[in-house]
Amino acid sequence: MNSRTLNLIPHEQLQTLRQLFPHTQKGVVYLNHAAVSPLSTRVVRAQTQHLQDRSSGKIETFFDDLVQIDETKRCIQRLINAESFKRIALVGNTSDALNIVASGVDWKPGDRILLNDQEFPANIYPYFHLKTQGVEVDVMRCPDGRVTAELIYSSLQPRTRLLALSAVQYLSGYRADMMLLGDLCRSKGIIFLVDGIQAIGAIKLDVQAMKIDAMAAGAPKWQMGPQGIGFLYLTEELQARVHQKYLGWLSVENPFDFSNWDQALDPAARRYEGGTVNIPGMWGLHAALSTLLEVGTEAIESHILGLTQTLMEEFLGADGVRLFSPTALGERAGIVTIVPPKNVDPVAVFQELTRREIFISLRTGKFRFSPHFYNSREDVLSAASNTKDVFQLLSKP
Repeated sequence: MNSRTLNLIPHEQLQTLRQLFPHTQKGVVYLNHAAVSPLSTRVVRAQTQHLQDRSSGKIETFFDDLVQIDETKRCIQRLINAESFKRIALVGNTSDALNIVASGVDWKPGDRILLNDQEFPANIYPYFHLKTQGVEVDVMRCPDGRVTAELIYSSLQPRTRLLALSAVQYLSGYRADMMLLGDLCRSKGIIFLVDGIQAIGAIKLDVQAMKIDAMAAGAPKWQMGPQGIGFLYLTEELQARVHQKYLGWLSVENPFDFSNWDQALDPAARRYEGGTVNIPGMWGLHAALSTLLEVGTEAIESHILGLTQTLMEEFLGADGVRLFSPTALGERAGIVTIVPPKNVDPVAVFQELTRREIFISLRTGKFRFSPHFYNSREDVLSAASNTKDVFQLLSKP
């Protein structure tokens, strides 16, 4: 394991941040951010204030909301270092964003898309659906869970037009070499489409430096936003090649010119929004992203990597336990997944941990831990200690 010293968020600052998450004051250890994050008091307040305004205040908040939408996109721009906030469209979820690109490319029979067998289904079905258009889908086998650049390079075909890849894999937590893959795709004219839902908010990303053509991500995981909202980023060059499959009144240059039905599409990515986005969710997302930016992406990444390193050290050498996640620092982010001893029932272990208010995920018989920036070293030590204790308690002879 890489022994580089990782800086945790200072204790005093961490205690202040933990006040934003009331469950931390109740003895709950929540390490399940790869599934869904708790909403901070700032997020709840932002959404509540908006709903109260719509109910008993200004009521018609549409133009205020439009301003806030752009501010939310500016937060996303800063988080991923996009060229402009105009390169971002707000959508309902990751699947919506991926489908905009997948369905909008001008595919020809025999074109190929490269996937891998580690992906979450959201990053599979939009491309499988294209088989009805004669598109060939190649699925790489990754027996050790590592989707390496070398494996991707060796799997490319002459007619591969798109590489779809998660920046961080949902089960193993494997973190792809985005810089190398971006260079590879750009050199071969391959669209590089990234599912960023397990990365954005946990690690530092730079879509320009990584030569990412499009990135999709829902808000409820590491961005710590509400459900039902997310975003699509895409370059101006790719946008020119992604045709509209549906239009709404907000897709055009001047949507408030109601009588002019012969308008060009909006030059910004807003053309893909069509109509009103999830406004309450948008207000909550803005509050969530503002908090992440306030703490800083570098500080968050260092803190999370420090916590995951502690988790790995706690489980390495534990009787019968095997790490499923990569241990190399450059190949991991916020997810640590372990394979439990063979003589325990994973469901029974999971239920006992839940009873102890240790919240993680049970995935295909494996235990997935995913701490965030407000979690403390004590949180992860408690989770590891309780897990090992339950393994011993429920082990069968």
